[in-house]
Amino acid sequence: MPTTAPAANGPAQGPANGPAHGFADVTASDSTLRRFLHGLPGVDTVGLEARAASLGTRSIKTTAKAYALDLAISMVDLTTLEGADTPGKVRALGAKAVRPDPTDRTAPATAAVCVYPDMVPTAKEAVAGSGVKVASVATAFPAGRASLAVKLADVREAVTAGADEVDMVIDRGAFLAGNYMEVYDEITAVREACGTAARLKVIFETGELSTYDNIRRASWLGMLAGADFIKTSTGKVAVNATPANTLLMLEAVRDFRAQTGVQVGVKPAGGIRTAKDAIKFLVLVNETAGEDWLDNHWFRFGASSLLNDLLMQRQKLTTGRYSGPDYVTVD
Repeated sequence: MPTTAPAANGPAQGPANGPAHGFADVTASDSTLRRFLHGLPGVDTVGLEARAASLGTRSIKTTAKAYALDLAISMVDLTTLEGADTPGKVRALGAKAVRPDPTDRTAPATAAVCVYPDMVPTAKEAVAGSGVKVASVATAFPAGRASLAVKLADVREAVTAGADEVDMVIDRGAFLAGNYMEVYDEITAVREACGTAARLKVIFETGELSTYDNIRRASWLGMLAGADFIKTSTGKVAVNATPANTLLMLEAVRDFRAQTGVQVGVKPAGGIRTAKDAIKFLVLVNETAGEDWLDNHWFRFGASSLLNDLLMQRQKLTTGRYSGPDYVTVD
């Protein structure tokens, strides 16, 4: 199915941590932005879901499975976002991110630990010197119901504390009301608050956007505003990451790079709990966006329980024995 966006005037300029300047005419006003977003090809729901289901049936051999399990582990943003989070819990999570399997030093570290802004200093200390990143949610996560001043203060607190990545939520109310420029301006303001210190992940909460057309529009809106990653969900609503909505976002980043030369990452989050599910998502990445995205710089899993199943499946592949849940820590 066609997914190419209406052409912009000229190629994009500048790094991925800023807006794609080749679309300056598109983002010049609310009317031009609206015209562009509503000019994107409509999503063929049946075709999208059928392709996602078809790719999910692909099987991989033992050697490839071992590679896929390690790759998936390296892509996990190990996450704790609860009101009951304590420094001790965050330190334990950081230790697990650095060495997911204490009995096997060949197991890769995860990509990042994701916490609330006030827990960033604790997380930074826990992963110091390891290469594991610290991500922080911000902008009044998960609802995003706060003034822009409060949201930006949230971001600056996280960045000042040392966050390597910021996961922001868009104002879904503004988006669904058709106030696209308001959403665009908010993302660009957050992008500026991140500066060069932190990469920006923009969360759409796809389960609240109602339609695939809206998910495609949100994907392009986030990328136009300078997102380094586009992310499905907060993990706090009923419908989170699905193969279909992730496939749609992968198509968007693929087409965006084709038009601008700017590569943007994708992060499905929420509801991905098993190694089998994770491998299905990796197949989606490979078959849709391509091998360039098969790296934790460009693809992540937002998860808390997924890592345990990946570790158990990894040990089963190595030893031939399935250890069960007692083999891994309960986070």
